[in-house]
Amino acid sequence: MTNISLQTKVTGSGPAIVLAHGGGGGIDANFGGLIPLLAEDHLVIGSDYPADDTPLTLDALADALVMEAVDRGAETFSIVGFSLGTAVAIRAAVRHPDRVRGLVLTGGFAKPDNRSRLTIELWQRALAAGDRELFARIVLLSGFSRDFVNALPEEQLSEVLAQTAANIPGGTAAQAALIEVVDVRADLARVAVPTRVIGLTDDLLCDPANAREQAAGIPGAEYIELPGGHVAMAEQPALWHAAVLEYFAEQRAAATR
Repeated sequence: MTNISLQTKVTGSGPAIVLAHGGGGGIDANFGGLIPLLAEDHLVIGSDYPADDTPLTLDALADALVMEAVDRGAETFSIVGFSLGTAVAIRAAVRHPDRVRGLVLTGGFAKPDNRSRLTIELWQRALAAGDRELFARIVLLSGFSRDFVNALPEEQLSEVLAQTAANIPGGTAAQAALIEVVDVRADLARVAVPTRVIGLTDDLLCDPANAREQAAGIPGAEYIELPGGHVAMAEQPALWHAAVLEYFAEQRAAATR
């Protein structure tokens, strides 16, 4: 199995939460606003995927996240996964049932649908051609809702595209290749922990039908849907943060009954 090296940051103290970021994302990009809120009463462990072209498999990535958490003293933990990170979280829960005690999954999929797969192919073509501006345009058109993009003033639109093109994380191509082959449909019924699945109504990259499939397949999973596009932490941060924090408040309350 490929040896996967991760860069990990640990914040806070208390019951542990592991973060699993999306493809082409990162811990700061996907969870930067959420981490201080979770860290008020949790140990938050966030690991960035390899920043190079290390080939990735779902099993190896899930195992690496779990081992990073254990190495930092977390014997058990919940996982908050976003996009690709939801599949990583599901696989981790199935492979390490003695470690994973809960899941919060946002903007995810069990297997990418046709539109998602075609978009990821465009990612890869733009990256292979070294066309960072084209990559940024694809990300903006698919990662954000129509309303969000159309509401940007012209000068801000240009700025967003420039910033996106300048800040493509290392390892994005390898993560895109992994997304293409992800399939955790057979894992869903084996998840045996409290799970909240969050779909995004206006998600153009990962249609909310994919999140609903996750919820329908995981025994006892709760499904909620928030407005906005795929990058919830940019479009609807307050609503998304509240939905995640609510899950952990409910789990704490249940533990004290």
